[in-house]
Formats: sequence, structure tokens, C-alpha cells
Amino acid sequence: MQRIPLCGRRRHGVCLSTSLILLVAAVTARAQNPAPAGPAQPATQPVSITLEEAIHRAQANEPAYATALADSRIAALDRSIARAGLLPGVTYHNQYLYTQPLVSQAAQSASSQTTPRFIANNAVHEYFSQGVVDETIGLAQVADLRRANAAAALAAAELEISRRGLIAAVSALYYGVFATDHKLAIAEKARSEAADFLSLTGKREQQREAAHADVVKAQLQQQQRERDFSDAGLAAEKARLELGVLLFPDPRTAYTLAASESPQLASRAEVEQAAARNNPELRSALAALNQSNAEVLAARGAYLPSLGLNYSYGIDAPQFAVNGPDHVRNLGYSASVTLDIPVWDWLAMEHKVKQSEIRRDVAKVALTAAQRRLIARLDETFSEAAAARDQLASLDASVSTAEESLRLTRMRYTGGEATVLEVVDAQTAFVTAENAREDGRVRFQAALADLQTLTGTM
Repeated sequence: MQRIPLCGRRRHGVCLSTSLILLVAAVTARAQNPAPAGPAQPATQPVSITLEEAIHRAQANEPAYATALADSRIAALDRSIARAGLLPGVTYHNQYLYTQPLVSQAAQSASSQTTPRFIANNAVHEYFSQGVVDETIGLAQVADLRRANAAAALAAAELEISRRGLIAAVSALYYGVFATDHKLAIAEKARSEAADFLSLTGKREQQREAAHADVVKAQLQQQQRERDFSDAGLAAEKARLELGVLLFPDPRTAYTLAASESPQLASRAEVEQAAARNNPELRSALAALNQSNAEVLAARGAYLPSLGLNYSYGIDAPQFAVNGPDHVRNLGYSASVTLDIPVWDWLAMEHKVKQSEIRRDVAKVALTAAQRRLIARLDETFSEAAAARDQLASLDASVSTAEESLRLTRMRYTGGEATVLEVVDAQTAFVTAENAREDGRVRFQAALADLQTLTGTM
């Protein structure tokens, strides 16, 4: 039997102990991270959203737009109801009428015909089964149709105002998400720049080329950039959630935005022509005035007579049958014409006319105010869009200049020719210029969306 040397025994014990330790670690790791029961589920891919799709989704989820759409549909049905009021109505009238007889029960059994106790009724047992056609002719029905047409036009204009406002809001949020994402990237780059500069000041301090105050200033700058990065991430998350509320049932749904080409700013003459012929606010004010005129017409129509026509065909007999006991035909018809002439109502109609005229005067003031407001908003919005467009090139140039200034300042600081304050100022100027460029882009897109809202060139 071969003996294992002491050293070999020690090595063998060490190997055995090592194997036991590895086995226990493997079992512990497997217990802490159990293997999945089934195949791994693929990660959900973010939804890609374009501006057009975002607008379409928002129209289905935004409650104010849904309310305006419902009001427009209701107004269209009211117009159909008013139009039906000008046409004859047909009903099928059925009634059974019993009246106490005038004679006693004994006399009633001896006689086949009895007289009802009420003189207004024709028989003790009376059956009605008639088709009735009614028609009322008057100025009030015509005024109701005009009022319904004006209300439908007003609701359609309000729906268009709501639609354009929603498009402007979605566009602002859409490009706002782009801006916050870019600002987050800017903050991350600024944080990296601050960390690199902190490392540079530390190396120069070790080499006795810079004071410790430079390191402290770089540390402060790096800490501020960390906070700026955290705030930028929070702002980007808020912007995505605000847009997600309009797009998805769950606002936390992951999505990406597809870049779209920005439309060009039209000339002032083209903008004014488009706003003059396709502005919903003017159409809304004009429809409100037409509605007030229809109310005045309806109030004045109460002064005129009202003509009613009635035609009935069917039975009005003691038996519910086409022919009576004596083979008398119960079917027949009747027609009537009614003319109601208003005479005196203690000036109620006159006061209603004055009320409608007062409301019409208010609608006229609202129409002229809408015209003035459109002129002012058109000039303001066009000037805002033009100024934002003209400043985009200047903002790009400022970013390039600030970037070059930061590069040169860092080189001068590395060579001992610049102070730490100059580097920090250059870093701050570069970050400010980049953020200003993003704000300028959002400003131009928002102004362009407002201008398209006024002109209808969405």
C-alpha cells in the first residue's frame, strides 16, 4: 500500500476543501437564481410613433375633443329633427271609450240603442281606430330650422377649433419630448465633461501645476452637473408621460418618436389669405350671429297666425269592425283646417322679441371682436414664427462658437495660461447655448403650430 506524503495529504485536503466550497457556492447561486420554467419571454419593443399617428391617437383619447365631436353630431341630429318639423306627421290612433248610459239596465236590455249620459260622447261603447295626418304651417317652424342650421354650423366650427387646438397641443408635446431627450443628452455630455475636467485638475495638482482650489471648483462643477443630469432625466420622463396620456391607455408605455420634417413658413400674404377663408373662430362667431337672427325671426313669428291641417281615416263607431250590424260601413274620413290668430298676451311676445334682439346685438359685438382678435393674433403669431426661424441659425452658430471656446479654454488651462474659472464659464456657456438651441427649436415648432391653427393648413 502506497503512502501519501504529508505534503501530498495537505494538498489533497486543500483540494477537497476547495471543491466543497465551490459546490456549496454553486448550490447557493442556483437557489438564489432559479432557472426559468419555460423559454425566456422576448422584451417588448417600444412603439414607434409619428406626429400624424400621435394626432390620430390623441383625437381618440382626449375628452374635450370627444365632447366637441359629440356636440357636433347632436347638432346635426337637431337639424334633422327641425327639418322633419316642416313635414306632415302620421300617427295611428286607437281608443276605446265607455260612457254610462242614460237609461236603466232594464230599459237598456229592452232597447238595442242607448243614449250615453254625456252629450259630448256618441255612444255607450265607442271605438276609435284611425290613421291621422297632421301638419302645422307657420313661421315658427321655418325659424326653428334656421336656428338648427346655425347651431349645427356653430357646433362644426367649435369642433374644428377643438381639433386644431388639439393638434397644436400634441405638436408642442411631441417636439417637447424631442427637446427634453436632447437636453438629457446635453446634460450627460456636460456631466462627462465635468468629470474629465475634475480628473484633469487632480492630475495637475499632483504635478504641482495647479492649486487645490482648482480641484474644489471642479468638484463643485461636477456635482452641479450631476444634479442637472438628474433634473434633465426627470423633465424627460415628465414630458413622455404627458404625451403618453394622450396616446396610450397606460401612459407608462414605452415608445419612440419618429423624426418628421418641419414645414416651411409661408409668406405673410399666403397666411392672411388662408386665415381669411378658413378660420373656425370667425365661422363660429358668424354661426352664433345667424343663430341669434333665427331666434329673432322665431320671436317675431309669434305675431303671425298658425295654420293647422288634419286628416283622419278609420273607424269611429260603436263596434270595432269595418261594417256595423246593419251592414253600414264604419270606415270613413274627416278633415279639418285650423287657423289660430294671436290677439293679446300682455306684451309677452314683444318682450321675447326684445330679448332676442339684445342677444343678437351681443353676437354682433362678438363677431367684430373675433375679427379684430384674428388680425392681432395673426400678426403676433407670424412675427413669433419668423423671429424663431431667423434665430435658429444664430443659435447653431452660438453652439459652435461655445464649443470652440470650451476647447480653446481647456487647452489654455492645460498649458497653464487660463484659470479654472474660465474653464467653468466656458463649460456653462456651452451647455447654455445647447439648451437655448433646443428651446429655440421648440419655440419655432410651437409658433408654427399656432399659425397653422389660425390658417387651417394642418
